[in-house]
Amino acid sequence: MRWINYKPSRITALTLALCPFILVLLAYAIGSAARLADNPADKLLPGIAALGDAINRMAFTPDVRTGELFLWADTLASLGRLGASLGIATAIALVVGMLVGMFPYLRALLAPFIAVVSMVPPLALLPVLFIVMGLGEVSKITLIVIGITPIMIRDLAFKVLDLPHEQLVKAQTLDASSFQIAMRVVLPQTLPRLFTCLKLQLGPAWLFLIAAEAISSDSGLGYRIFLVRRYLSMDVIFTYVAWITLLAVIMNVALDWLRVAIFPWTRGTAQ
Repeated sequence: MRWINYKPSRITALTLALCPFILVLLAYAIGSAARLADNPADKLLPGIAALGDAINRMAFTPDVRTGELFLWADTLASLGRLGASLGIATAIALVVGMLVGMFPYLRALLAPFIAVVSMVPPLALLPVLFIVMGLGEVSKITLIVIGITPIMIRDLAFKVLDLPHEQLVKAQTLDASSFQIAMRVVLPQTLPRLFTCLKLQLGPAWLFLIAAEAISSDSGLGYRIFLVRRYLSMDVIFTYVAWITLLAVIMNVALDWLRVAIFPWTRGTAQ
């Protein structure tokens, strides 16, 4: 029997999935123990106890000066920016993606422009955004929107173009208008892809958020990471990186759950 036909059981699949994480943690623990054995004051790879102390200090111990719990305050600030950005990008991408995919004239007008804009490195525009829009929230949100919206538009437009042409013809034979075709034929089949498209852009969105907060901000997860780097506080940096990763994973799972809950027929299918 060929290896391509072997499939792991649920328990085996779970075990295999956990192996890389265990190996990474084991490698870190060994590397940290070796460095601390040579130099107990080493800050590059803090021990497990130091990481636990950092979690307690940042998440459960109020700041003496402000009384804030830094981890939660930074999380709320970052999630507020990220949520606003994803909401704006999603609305724009859904509308424009459907229009570009449905109407040939709009596709001829906008598709080349959107393709070019999607190739522009968003981080290269960050200084321009700060100069034009200032150092406040608007420039940070705009960076994320610019960074992910063009790619989402292209993805959704391709999804619309992939819809069976027979469905559009059938709707027209039933005397459906363009608006009715958009609402009753195109939109229901495009929305599931929107969740997948948004999920794929979570990584870039976090990247742009952290970069914007690192350069100009007084709160947020990215701000805190770049604030403590000058003190070589690797325990805090690792804690924040792990927390950001966990938040991204939770958002990824939540989007999948919402997609299946709203559109049950997409369970187990590639959208």
